[in-house]
Amino acid sequence: MTDRQKLVEATGRDIKRLEIRERQPAGFVGMLFYGGTLGLLLVVPVVAGAYLGRWLDSLAAGYSVRWTVSLIVLGVLLGIYNVVRFIREKT
Repeated sequence: MTDRQKLVEATGRDIKRLEIRERQPAGFVGMLFYGGTLGLLLVVPVVAGAYLGRWLDSLAAGYSVRWTVSLIVLGVLLGIYNVVRFIREKT
């Protein structure tokens, strides 16, 4: 058996093993990572919007929360978009 034939057989075995693994449901750890990723995709834009909005409001004279509220809402919308896009790519 030549090296080329050995490589083709080994590659075929690896492909079959990967196809079987793709059909199996994710385990507990996989689902935990998946849920954590979704949480981060949603929360990070909201928190970033809150901090940026608070900083912009501190530059204005007087008491204002206009930027904070606006950027939190924008962060929520962006987070939802991130989650939806991530789920569509994975399915």
